[in-house]
Amino acid sequence: MKSIQLTGYGTPADVVKLVDVPGVGAPAPDEIIIDVEAAPVEPSDLYMIAGIYGNLPPLPHILGIQGVGRVSAAGSSVKHVKEGDRVLVPPFAPSWVERVKTNATWLRPLPQADVNQLAMLGINPATAYLILTQFVQLKPGDWIIQNAANSSVGRAVIAIAKAKNIRTVNVVRRAEVVSEIEALGGDIVLVDGPGLAERVSSATGNAKIVLGLDGVGDTATQNLLNAVTLYGTVVIWSGMSGQPFTASGPRLLFFDQTIRGFWIFNYFRTPDPIKVSAMYEELVPLVAAGELTFPVAGEYSFEQHLAAISVAEKYSGKAILCP
Repeated sequence: MKSIQLTGYGTPADVVKLVDVPGVGAPAPDEIIIDVEAAPVEPSDLYMIAGIYGNLPPLPHILGIQGVGRVSAAGSSVKHVKEGDRVLVPPFAPSWVERVKTNATWLRPLPQADVNQLAMLGINPATAYLILTQFVQLKPGDWIIQNAANSSVGRAVIAIAKAKNIRTVNVVRRAEVVSEIEALGGDIVLVDGPGLAERVSSATGNAKIVLGLDGVGDTATQNLLNAVTLYGTVVIWSGMSGQPFTASGPRLLFFDQTIRGFWIFNYFRTPDPIKVSAMYEELVPLVAAGELTFPVAGEYSFEQHLAAISVAEKYSGKAILCP
């Protein structure tokens, strides 16, 4: 079967290859086989190709960290899905391949919905859900603040928060995306920079913001800390600036604030099937209803994988690989 493999680290044209690999074979009693329909090119894939990702498996390695497909075979003891069901490819199972074998018991049949949007459900919406729910107990009407609001995780935060009646302050780095984020349902959208905390306070009527979500790092981290209230928490889920995050010791000390890191790869090291299933049961309807969507730059065959990677490197919409 065809797969797209990483053979080294460096320029995609030199290290990413379309190769044939052995088939997955018949499923064991507790396993299913998924025929992959769509798998996006994620920033994590680009980082892995460059050799700078947090998890670098032994090479050669089949790329892809999420996707969607149809169950083509199920073992004799499998009850949670059946042949023909559309299901997620389990996050971090290599998805740039024609077929995947898995024993993930949390998988459930997916409803009719845009296949490309379902393919992007596994990682970023789950990240958004977990950073919203794992660290601070939020109530309807509460405020949170996030930067990188126009990223995939940021877009998902807006949709999930809206469904939970949580209000969002959304920080972006370019004024030209403000109207786009407002159209997605962001309650307040501000451009990052000096005086952010004062502008947030003015826009929210001096609301107490207990949770900040940082996907940027550098000085943006301190800007969130300045906007978060006494005993507030800032969760760092990415560092898109490429610079170390900066934080003021006195602010942390005198406001008794907390900084936490979160990487969804660690969450899926030992997933709780009941909790994972419940999480996706909340997320899937948002995708099916069109309330949680991501821009798609185009669909590409496996033979066009280098073109897909090139498009993904522009960060202006997801490139979707379709076996």
